Amino acid sequence: MQNRNPYAAPKTNVVRGDNAEDFGEIKVFSASGRIGRLRYLAYSTGLTALFGILLGIAVAAAGPDAAVLVTIAGYVALFAISILLAIQRSHDMDTSGWLSLVIFIPLVNLLFLFVPGTGGENRYGKPPPPNTTGVVVLACLLPAIAIIGIVAAIAIPAYQDYAQRAAAVPSEQVQ
Repeated sequence: MQNRNPYAAPKTNVVRGDNAEDFGEIKVFSASGRIGRLRYLAYSTGLTALFGILLGIAVAAAGPDAAVLVTIAGYVALFAISILLAIQRSHDMDTSGWLSLVIFIPLVNLLFLFVPGTGGENRYGKPPPPNTTGVVVLACLLPAIAIIGIVAAIAIPAYQDYAQRAAAVPSEQVQ
């Protein structure tokens, strides 16, 4: 009987999958391919912010007569890109792109952020490449914006109330 140490390091030849051939290509404006959770969150957040800025500039440049049409066209384009990203995220979970229709159901669309993708290659292609630093930073913007918004919603009215009370107190009563 062979005396094996259960705590010994494995002696197999393990190869890391860092080759470019091991990963699929990221195509943001396509319905084919796969996209991971963090990249989905980052691209959704980044493209929404970018479209908001570009749409604001376009509406300001179009003038009041065409503002409604430019706004509708901008939101249709943003909606189409959101659908394409949701289809790619569905493919990463090895489900049909029709699952992307759940983005219309409040809170159910969070499954795209919490359900992990399939490991390795599935019927929709190779796995997405590892996340870059830019994707991680872009994905962290959403929670940061939410936290800053909550803090501002609490702090600004409190400071305004403090400033009004400080202005109402005569300087002789302040010690």
